[in-house]
Amino acid sequence: METRPIRFIFRGQVQEVAQAPTTRTVLQYIREDLHCTGTKEGCAEGDCGACTVMIGELDQNNQLQLRAVNACIQLLPTLDGKVLYTIEDLRQDDGTLHPVQQAMVDWHGAQCGFCTPGFIMSLWGLYMKHAPEDGPVSREQIDDVLSGNLCRCTGYRPIIDAAKAMHSYPAVGMDRQTIEDKLRAIRQDGMLAYEYQGQTFHAPRTLEQLAQLREQYPQARILAGSTDIGLWVTKQFRELPHLIYIGQVAELRELKSTEDDLYIGAGVLLNDAFDALIKDHPELAELRQRFASFPIRNAGTLGGNVANGSPIGDSMPALIAMRTRVVLRKGTVERVMPLEDLYLAYQKTAMEPGEFVQGLFIPRDKGQWQFRTYKLSKRFDQDISAVCAAFAVELDGKIVKQARIAFGGMAATPKRASHAEHVLQGQEWNEENVQAAMQALQQDYQALSDMRASSEYRNQSAANLLYRFFLETHPEHALSPAQLNVFHRAQASLETLS
Repeated sequence: METRPIRFIFRGQVQEVAQAPTTRTVLQYIREDLHCTGTKEGCAEGDCGACTVMIGELDQNNQLQLRAVNACIQLLPTLDGKVLYTIEDLRQDDGTLHPVQQAMVDWHGAQCGFCTPGFIMSLWGLYMKHAPEDGPVSREQIDDVLSGNLCRCTGYRPIIDAAKAMHSYPAVGMDRQTIEDKLRAIRQDGMLAYEYQGQTFHAPRTLEQLAQLREQYPQARILAGSTDIGLWVTKQFRELPHLIYIGQVAELRELKSTEDDLYIGAGVLLNDAFDALIKDHPELAELRQRFASFPIRNAGTLGGNVANGSPIGDSMPALIAMRTRVVLRKGTVERVMPLEDLYLAYQKTAMEPGEFVQGLFIPRDKGQWQFRTYKLSKRFDQDISAVCAAFAVELDGKIVKQARIAFGGMAATPKRASHAEHVLQGQEWNEENVQAAMQALQQDYQALSDMRASSEYRNQSAANLLYRFFLETHPEHALSPAQLNVFHRAQASLETLS
């Protein structure tokens, strides 16, 4: 297979890179090679947002799609066939500031300025996506896109004020057609095979190419959004001699609905996947908001979260409770299994050498199913779960026909609570039986203690979340989440006074 340089668009020109490690990050390249030092390095793990840049690529309709991502954990070869924008690109040709920048100046959105470029790039993403005729951007939209940007000195109020005001300035557009033409020109080069001093990077463009590479190189590491592997590079300094990047495989970006299922390809970005899931399961809206941060969801994939098998992966409990089936592929052979059967032990899955996750089938028919998912963590968003719970019961009147209970963060793998499910199966959905199931949870998990929570907290919280689910779904007197939140706040106040 013939190797070639990495090619991408930067400042309107084709940039070629032939002498860089495959694990060099986009941030390192921007600052140290291009000397564009407006983009800052803070945490080097995708948490603070100081390194936020915009990456554009052609979507399946051959149109430009822009995404704000963390440059500190994106690997340089993943830029192949894309366009890169940094904070320096926003200043206009006549020297004036972009409306996002001008709003930050006028509304006093910066003190030390270190985090400011990242904030501006995240807000530019919102600026480009939100048309002025759609009305003012909402506080919820602003909070969502800024969930990955950390400010330690300015405070968020003036930054949010600037975000609200940015569309009030004379509009500044983008020549999308020219960019799309340039991207189409460099995409004609086909699959990327790149080598540097014993490191190999492959970026197949078709599912067939990926399957062949995976069979040929079963020890190679599959790379999707780099939201986990990026930290192996920046924090653990791990050697990654061979990477197979799936971000260019069109078939893995497939997202389609049938009468029975929603199919999500393994390469579908988390934001896109959650948008599709919420249409059928609005109960996932809060989990989407609390799942990592907006730039991470712009880079990571739902398939990658599933394939990783991390016990703290927030998507798996919900997907397991929703009866998800995972599609695995090896060569030309596909097999489908219940998602819970994929996980065998800590970071050990049922995938064979040369096999990979191709996609997920999530049932759309809710029928008589009641479903909820809850996340407990120290921060509301961009935090690792202490406990992530998902519950689903199929009720026939007051009788539980089926129960599916899954937890993450409790054990070595995302895991169903078989003992608690057995207690509920065929029984009336009432207080007594739910209390018995809460006790049975102790047999399902040996909760761990770590910096996020103690085993006692996890055990008690898991049981309490099951009880909350019962209170929200009781056939005769269900309580809304708002009612329960008021109750819990009042109870906490009484305990404080006592």
